[in-house]
Amino acid sequence: MPFPPPSRTPSGPRRRSLLASAAGAALLVGCSSGAGESEEVEGSASGGPSVTERARARAAQQSNGLVARYDAVLAVHPTLAVRLAPLRAEVVRHVEAFGGVHKASASPSPSSPASSSSPSSPASSAPAASAAPSAAPVTEQDALAGLAAAERALADRRATELLDVPGELARLLASVAAAGAAHAYLLTEGTR
Repeated sequence: MPFPPPSRTPSGPRRRSLLASAAGAALLVGCSSGAGESEEVEGSASGGPSVTERARARAAQQSNGLVARYDAVLAVHPTLAVRLAPLRAEVVRHVEAFGGVHKASASPSPSSPASSSSPSSPASSAPAASAAPSAAPVTEQDALAGLAAAERALADRRATELLDVPGELARLLASVAAAGAAHAYLLTEGTR
């Protein structure tokens, strides 16, 4: 009696898990907290920026800081442009999604005006945007690892911050955090 051939186990995610993830994401998008409306009103009634406005400004500034990191790496390693350009462009879109404005800078220095996107952004978020290095690491592999670490750290920070903001912004932070985690994976994938 012949034995049946061993089954092949796929190395990547299965179709069911991808469908379940997509269904979960759709369910998350459909959820609404309603708490954001009262927080928005409280902030505007007191004359200062609301919790949502401050969180949006901080997130835009952090994304601008990440764009500056990409610019620093690209200035030192122009051969990575094909690989990094789509990721950098998406981070620029994140700045815009949070209501910030990305200002292209001639030199990717941490003191560039691109890191201050909103006049109402709190001073406490300034170190996050100025964390961009003045020079990229010497090797391309180190530069990619540094970008991956920055993407991962920012994604983790956003995943934590989304617990403290109302519905729509929480969903946006979750989406951008997921994109950042994907960027970190893509940046490290080629180095293995």
